[in-house]
Amino acid sequence: MTKPLENLILTLDRIGSPVGEVLVATDAQGAVRALDFHDYEARFLRLLRRHYGEVTLVPGPAPESVRRAVQAYFGGDLSAFDGLEVKTGGTDFQRSVWRALRTIPAGETWTYGRLAQAVGSPRAVRAVGLANGSNPIAVIVPCHRVIGANGTLTGYAGGLERKRWLLAHEAGG
Repeated sequence: MTKPLENLILTLDRIGSPVGEVLVATDAQGAVRALDFHDYEARFLRLLRRHYGEVTLVPGPAPESVRRAVQAYFGGDLSAFDGLEVKTGGTDFQRSVWRALRTIPAGETWTYGRLAQAVGSPRAVRAVGLANGSNPIAVIVPCHRVIGANGTLTGYAGGLERKRWLLAHEAGG
């Protein structure tokens, strides 16, 4: 039997963006633990519980560096998230996929196959897709930059219209 996780206390901030309010959960050290859009709050909460166990969310501002980075990214500074610290739960494999996602340059897209190769598991395309879909830190860990093998936009937890907007934003359009 696994030891239950301690109750993690996170600060929950809500930051405006051109594609809807962004929910950002940060820990006491200022690391981002989760980010999602307001209309996917149920998913946001479900992923927090799945990755961290019992979580207490306290409304309040995220550290100023996080707030500035979110605002700067949506304002056009595509490198704004580069220095932000993120911490995730998940399996070793999931975390390897999420680390690899952060290496995809803004304005580029990768297929699930390319992402699987990047994590050293070229035959694990489906597992990579599942890990991508369980990413608790949207946009900062840019799962929206992953597309289907034939170049089509595939599912995005924040909705395909938002994925389309994020990719156009990063492409300069």
